[in-house]
Amino acid sequence: MYKYFISILLFFVLIDGFSQKPGNPPNKQKKEIAKTVKDTIVYKTAYGLRLGIDISKPILGSISNSYNGLELVGDYRISKRFFVAAELGYEEETTDEDYTNSTVKGTYARLGFNYNAYENWLDMNNEVFVGFRYGFSVFDQTLNSYTPNVNSTYFPADLINSPITESSLNAHWTEFLFGLKVETFKNLFVSASISYKVMMSAKEPENFKTLYAPGFNTIYETSTGFGFNYTISYLIPFKKK
Repeated sequence: MYKYFISILLFFVLIDGFSQKPGNPPNKQKKEIAKTVKDTIVYKTAYGLRLGIDISKPILGSISNSYNGLELVGDYRISKRFFVAAELGYEEETTDEDYTNSTVKGTYARLGFNYNAYENWLDMNNEVFVGFRYGFSVFDQTLNSYTPNVNSTYFPADLINSPITESSLNAHWTEFLFGLKVETFKNLFVSASISYKVMMSAKEPENFKTLYAPGFNTIYETSTGFGFNYTISYLIPFKKK
């Protein structure tokens, strides 16, 4: 019985001694090696073209008789955090105020970039981004009706009942964005963003003021505006880095 006990004890002593040899690092060293290997694993993310649509505009058009619009969105990743981005769209908006009723319709484009400030975990591909855009639009504006306001300095002094259309109007502006983008399924993204817009220039119709510009939205007296986007997009991956 003692022989067996001594033999087993010697066996474990030999195994322990073998594990301490230069070619076999102790447990602590093994853990450090494993941690180093884990830390050196690189999770590559997809680079490619992401295309989508702003679904807030069709939803707004379905519940409002005064609005119709469509916007396509896209971006391309050029580095770990920077994306070049663009939006192309069409809008038709009827503005009904106390003294005026007017309709604007036309196309627009916004070009710029997004910066992702979010540090993803492992192989996640989400974004908390800030961005900048230069926007321009070309549109027609129709003054449907107008009742004179003696205090107005922007509108005609005569009553208007027949529509008057001014064509080839344009607007140029800049805007700053803040938004979130989440990968819900593989390469499928849902995004929401808000923007603050500053009008640079707008071609006004004769004897009337432009109240709305496609892509810019309502133009306030301060020549500023706000926007909201809710998009669904799909990433077409070209490579991974």
